[in-house]
Amino acid sequence: MPNKKSAAKRVLIGEKNRLYNRYWKTRCKTVQKSLLAAVEGKDTEQVSKLLDEAQSVLDKAVSKGVIHRNTAARRKSRLALKVAALAKA
Repeated sequence: MPNKKSAAKRVLIGEKNRLYNRYWKTRCKTVQKSLLAAVEGKDTEQVSKLLDEAQSVLDKAVSKGVIHRNTAARRKSRLALKVAALAKA
């Protein structure tokens, strides 16, 4: 339990930030999993729509400071490779 008023406030702010970050991280994971499921199902129309959505969500998470820009770039690249492999096959 914090002894000072400023420390108590930091606890509240930290909890609020934790929930905010968890929301965005979960959203990123969910959209990635749905895209990979569509790739497994070979649904090309759904895949192209979900790829755009996944890239958008990852970029938003970067702009909000939840994930690092290189992490988002790596994830977008890996998703795009899987989509390209589906289109090639």
